[in-house]
Amino acid sequence: MHAPRHSPLAAFLVGTLGIALFSIMDAVMKGLVLAIGTYATLLWRSFVGVGLAGTLYGTLRSPWPARATMRLHVGRGVLTTLMGLLFFWGLGRVPLAQAIALAFIAPLIALYLASIWLHEKVGPRTVGASLLAFAGVVVIFIGQAQADLGREALLGSLAVLASAVCYAVNIILMRRQSLAAGPVEIAFYQNLTVAAVLLAAFPLVGAAPPPAAQWPWITLAALLSTLSLLLLSWAYARAEASYLSATEYTSFLWAAMFGWTIFGETLSPFTLAGAVLIVIGCVLAARKPEEASPALEASV
Repeated sequence: MHAPRHSPLAAFLVGTLGIALFSIMDAVMKGLVLAIGTYATLLWRSFVGVGLAGTLYGTLRSPWPARATMRLHVGRGVLTTLMGLLFFWGLGRVPLAQAIALAFIAPLIALYLASIWLHEKVGPRTVGASLLAFAGVVVIFIGQAQADLGREALLGSLAVLASAVCYAVNIILMRRQSLAAGPVEIAFYQNLTVAAVLLAAFPLVGAAPPPAAQWPWITLAALLSTLSLLLLSWAYARAEASYLSATEYTSFLWAAMFGWTIFGETLSPFTLAGAVLIVIGCVLAARKPEEASPALEASV
């Protein structure tokens, strides 16, 4: 499948919007995890997601995906399930901004995975901008490491780091998947795979239906997740993973705002200084889109 040619900068902006919606979903999901638990939150959200994405997918009347494409759908769906369980379990135990900051290791790993697996050229400006943004993450982590958050927060941080490694691979799979299928197809099969994997674990874990008051939030989380997935799939079909990975850093600004306004998580001077470095890095990454023109002929 060949995506129409668009400016990589347009893909960068669409990807940034996708990350913004994903960040809002993170805040909603943190509230749900604290209220009904990690597994139940992901399980019921995935069911709603299947309904939303399935409705869109059904209107397209698309042919059955090729075997290679279906392998990508299933593989990324399984990886997304593991990634989500680790991340949202950790998110319930550490401040929102700290969790996002720890997850920033993923785009840096993805830069080099893209070079190895997708044979993408990693331009010096993209690498430099990502390193500058990562320096901001280090500043934030140094400041937050001074706070004694206890054993639960330490375990949560380790879970987020493990999730970040999964997410680095996910970024690469997102690029390959986006070249092989349309955004609606990707959203449907990812939600379906996640729901199937979580449902398989139901006899061992179990999850009671959530209270009626939580269903609007579960629906909102599923809607935000689906919209974000559609936008990111569109963007990753039109620009390289090594270039778009820098958009991930913008999520920290949203996390800091929602952590403070919703969960009462304060920001330190280290956090603010790191956020400035992140913004500068993202701006620099977007200034030279020609370094990351999409390789639309990449093999799948």
